[in-house]
Amino acid sequence: MTLMVSLLKDKEIIHYPNLKTVLIVEEILKKHGGPITRAELKRRLRVSIMHQTLNVIIRYLVEKGMVYDSRKGIIWLEPPSRKLKKLMDEGLEV
Repeated sequence: MTLMVSLLKDKEIIHYPNLKTVLIVEEILKKHGGPITRAELKRRLRVSIMHQTLNVIIRYLVEKGMVYDSRKGIIWLEPPSRKLKKLMDEGLEV
């Protein structure tokens, strides 16, 4: 089951994020350059967001491999280049 399907079936979620909010969170994480706490992330948002909604966004980004959620905060992970990913998938050495 994909993450979005599991999120949509989760009866406990009160409010789902819209695309604009997800993109804003991504932008803040990319620009921050290091670990950022949820509280600091919420302060930097231009819009008010429920804590649960932020957790849904973070869970989505973790599943996509875009961020790492640690005790020190959330860290943006730079995706590898397509060429590198292809080489890694094929098991070829450079």
